[in-house]
Amino acid sequence: MSVGAIAGLIAAAVFALLVLLLAVPIMKLGQVLDEVRVAVRSLSDGATPMMNEVTATVATTHQQLKKVDDIASNVSDTSANISALTSLVTASLGSPLIKVVAFSHGVRKALANYSRPATGRRSR
Repeated sequence: MSVGAIAGLIAAAVFALLVLLLAVPIMKLGQVLDEVRVAVRSLSDGATPMMNEVTATVATTHQQLKKVDDIASNVSDTSANISALTSLVTASLGSPLIKVVAFSHGVRKALANYSRPATGRRSR
């Protein structure tokens, strides 16, 4: 064996040792990547039904909000109708009722003044 052959043999042995030393972390990295792949697959499998449930929940919520919107619209219409009715009652009964109350107050005042003699007035 020549010196070149021995140097080549030593270089080959060192390269083989380097490959063996690097093989262990590469195999562990492969196992980690397999675990990541399994985790991503399970997340994907679990996310699909969850997305379907969220879609159904959003659709149901949308339907309920439509109903609430209809109720709010009806309440608004009812409120406007009650306001108009109140204005009508006030206009039709309020003014005559105030006049009747004022008239009755005047009549009471006049009767009270008529029944007692006025001060400073001479009675005959």
